[in-house]
Amino acid sequence: MAVLTVMTAVGLAVDDRLVAGSPVWFKPFKFSASFLAYALSLAWMLSLLPRFRRAGWWAGTVVAVAGAVEMVLITGQAMRGRRSHFNNETPFDKALFDTMAVTVVVLWAAALVIAVLLFRTGLADRASAWAVRFGSVLSLAGALIGFRMARPTPEQRAEAETGDPAVVGAHGVGVPDGGPSMPLTGWEMTGGDLRVPHFVGLHALQVLPFFLLALVVLAPRFARLGDERVRLRLVLVASGAYTGVFALVTWQALRGQALVSPDGVTLAAAAVLLLTAAAGTWAALRGTTPPVDPTGETSRTSGTSRTDGTGGSDTHKELAA
Repeated sequence: MAVLTVMTAVGLAVDDRLVAGSPVWFKPFKFSASFLAYALSLAWMLSLLPRFRRAGWWAGTVVAVAGAVEMVLITGQAMRGRRSHFNNETPFDKALFDTMAVTVVVLWAAALVIAVLLFRTGLADRASAWAVRFGSVLSLAGALIGFRMARPTPEQRAEAETGDPAVVGAHGVGVPDGGPSMPLTGWEMTGGDLRVPHFVGLHALQVLPFFLLALVVLAPRFARLGDERVRLRLVLVASGAYTGVFALVTWQALRGQALVSPDGVTLAAAAVLLLTAAAGTWAALRGTTPPVDPTGETSRTSGTSRTDGTGGSDTHKELAA
């Protein structure tokens, strides 16, 4: 996927052909870059499994093979100057898209197996465990949006009554695909676009673990972050907020509303979500007092404990409780 990302980036620079109003190499570039991030995250998660490693290896292999097959088909269609998704123009194009649909189902099922393994395995660090679990579940939910996009639109169903439509499925809601779009992402600017929640859900697999990583990096500078319980609470707040964002952009897209043109109801929902996340963050940080060493100074890490004069450690007692 790393090699393919570079190759398709070159294709974007030297090939000016358009497919459905978009550069012909834009879709394979986006997909290869997305698969690259997904594969790195999934490989890291599989390395955390203390049990079920054999099952995890097989599930990861299935994901890799299914993703590779899908990218071969997407890249091949780009080379031909044909659209890869929703293409029903010829029996050959339809067969390729049907094959891609099968690979997506296989990939999703293998990712589901990995998610189940992560839930059944007790990881030593609870914050890491829940960041990984929420990330995997939201990623699965984001992938499900792809199945929604493959459904024929009302216009396509009407067209099917008189003949085979050239296109079956769409990512736009309320507008035809290929209209005015946002730079870089290519998302619709005049109507809803299911690729927005698809993207947000899929990349929870990277966002939530990276959020935890940021907390760990900042822990030496901020004493409260050195406490594992505080990190766990913050991860849960971030996971809840990210779930809310995913639900909000899904709702917005299904209402036929562009991401860049939210109405008052969407803005109000976003404001409630933001305030709830801020309150949760405040409560998570306020809930635990950083440990204090015998000199009275605040400890920088949760590993520094206080003795109570009886030979015991307050930190150890709290963890045991």
